[in-house]
Amino acid sequence: MGKRKTKLSVTLATKNEEANIARCLNSVKDIADEIVIFDEHSNDDTVKIAKSFGAKVFDTDHEPIFHITKEKANKKACGDWILQLDADECVSEELAWEIKSILDGKHDQFIAKHINSKLKKYKDRLFYQHQENINKRDGRRDSDGEVVAYYLPRKNIFLGKPITYAGVYPDGVIRLFKKGKAYLPGESVHEQMKVNGRVSWCYFDLLHYDSPTFERYLYRANRYTDLTAMKFKSQNVSVSLWNLLYYSFVKPTLFFVKLYFRHLGFRDGMRGFIWSFFSALHFPIAYFKYYSEVKKDLELKKF
Repeated sequence: MGKRKTKLSVTLATKNEEANIARCLNSVKDIADEIVIFDEHSNDDTVKIAKSFGAKVFDTDHEPIFHITKEKANKKACGDWILQLDADECVSEELAWEIKSILDGKHDQFIAKHINSKLKKYKDRLFYQHQENINKRDGRRDSDGEVVAYYLPRKNIFLGKPITYAGVYPDGVIRLFKKGKAYLPGESVHEQMKVNGRVSWCYFDLLHYDSPTFERYLYRANRYTDLTAMKFKSQNVSVSLWNLLYYSFVKPTLFFVKLYFRHLGFRDGMRGFIWSFFSALHFPIAYFKYYSEVKKDLELKKF
């Protein structure tokens, strides 16, 4: 990589990611000026592989919300810009060139050269809709002025192939930002970066190998339902017949219809059905876990 005035730090939080870390770091080795990793006591070869790429690896205790560990890495970074990744993500070659153009202050020229007007119009529409939904969910307002952060559109690899419909794409995540202009509060597994400034979009994809096998998908789903159950507890959701029916039948049915029909999940074939169906099951499983914890607490109070 040639000398560049604007420096880029790539940051990660890891735990037992030997199956993913090399692919991730290999995709950024030509654009990163430093790689900073906070590792939660991995007992596999994650650290060894990371150090082979020249990464600065810091051992740290496990946090119940992984974003806390990610923020530790972001604070340790020294670059002018930070690219925060998960180990199961991979920067596509096109996205790497796009990030370079941002660091060089030539993003508009890059887009004009590599994205035709028809594709740009299509992606702009997708990005706008996705960002509006995120803003409504997080209560965020778009800022004017200088762009200090970028959403990266993620292409999720599900059971060996990208899944494009079922409300999955563009799955935008704020991952590229100026140091000091964004941070992770560490409050929720699904949270977005808090940004002090304007957020724009990259046009090329970040590849996300989150569920290459069904076993991996179920493992992640189990973790996410645990976190949703914790959220129910913090919100003191009532244990009632109505909520039992709502989270068991009403919400999952509506969610499946939304993903499979409204968001065209059927176009992804069997994988689209599996994604939509098991995404809908997230709600009853999380509620049953929460219900079980509430009943357990009530039993303990009797003694």
